Order: sequence, then C-alpha cells, then structure tokens
Amino acid sequence: MVAAQLESRGIRDRRVLATMARIPRDWFLPPNLQRRAYDDTPLPIGNGQTISQPYIVALMTAALAPQRRDRVLEIGTGSGYQTAILAHLVAAGRVYTIERLPDLLVEAEERFRRLGLTNIETRLGDGASGWPEAAPFDGIVVTAAAPSAPAPLLKQLAPGGRMIIPIGDLGVQELVIYERTAAGLEERRAGSVCFVPLISRFAFPEWEWR
Repeated sequence: MVAAQLESRGIRDRRVLATMARIPRDWFLPPNLQRRAYDDTPLPIGNGQTISQPYIVALMTAALAPQRRDRVLEIGTGSGYQTAILAHLVAAGRVYTIERLPDLLVEAEERFRRLGLTNIETRLGDGASGWPEAAPFDGIVVTAAAPSAPAPLLKQLAPGGRMIIPIGDLGVQELVIYERTAAGLEERRAGSVCFVPLISRFAFPEWEWR
C-alpha cells in the first residue's frame, strides 16, 4: 500500500520504496493514531512535534540517495521513523541522529531496539551543531525548518555528499538540497514543505531555547 501510494506521486527509487514498505509506520505513532499510520499526512507525536507524511519522507530520502556503506547524520530524530529507514538503506554504514527532546529520544531508541537496528548512534542535544567527531558525512538530513542552512552542518558534509533541509520561516518553507562538488556547494530546490522549527541557537538565535 505504501509503495503504490508513493509511486503514484512520482517516487521511483526502488530501494526507498521497498524499505518504506518494510518499516511498520504504525510502530512510530501514539496508540490513538496508529489506525492513521498510512494516511499521507503528518501526524502529532507529542512535545509539539510531528512525524512527516510518507511522501515527504520518501522524497527527502530519495533526494539524499544514501548508499549501503554511507555515514549519514540526521537532525531531529523525532519518532525515529526516518532514522529507521536510513538505517536499512545504509546497512553496512552508520546513522548518527540527534534529538533535542529527551522523551522523544528515549521512545525512538526503544523502537530501534524492537526493530533490531544496531547501526544507529543517538545523541541528545542541539542538532544544528552537528556531530563533529563523526564527520564528514556522506549525507545529512534535517527534519525541521531553519531560515538558512546551519554553517556547522555544511562544514561536516563530505565531498560528493548531500544535505537536505527545509529552508524558510514558520509559514513558507522550501526543501533545499545542497551538494558538495569539486566546484563548491551547489543547491537546488525540491518544492514547498511545512515543518516544525529547528530547535537551535544556530537556526533561530533570537529565540530563548532551554
């Protein structure tokens, strides 16, 4: 059902489609919302956060194009759904994921254990500062919006690597793909999106983050 739904919206990456058909999205939702797990819409997961709609997860993952041995950094673990998909796609590599909210991270870690995923490293903290000691990364995916790409993350992108991030304010955002080429950073846009804000002093320095 997931694969057919995504293909009808233009997702063609066979690895992404197969992986999303394999991962049980209902495991990543509160019990009262599990019946809506395969609706193509974002859903609340608590703490003012959401799990992205399947189409957006597929679009971002396909744009990142993770390979089996890649090292990928995810900013905003959330429910852990995107993390689990990445972990399957980089089965011989590693996923590093950072979450700012402790309750969400604990729940996501339990889901990873249930799924038997052992190639995931988790961290509690400000994701926009990245994970310098594990850099550089072949891919970076940011699952929350910022006015511009945080400089620490761009610095941690490996040659040939890609970073996917929603750029904009709290009303209008666009999905932007950065790629580090021999000529420098190139960017392209992949359509309008709507994400919760990135909880970070690097993203919104004027806000009081605790």
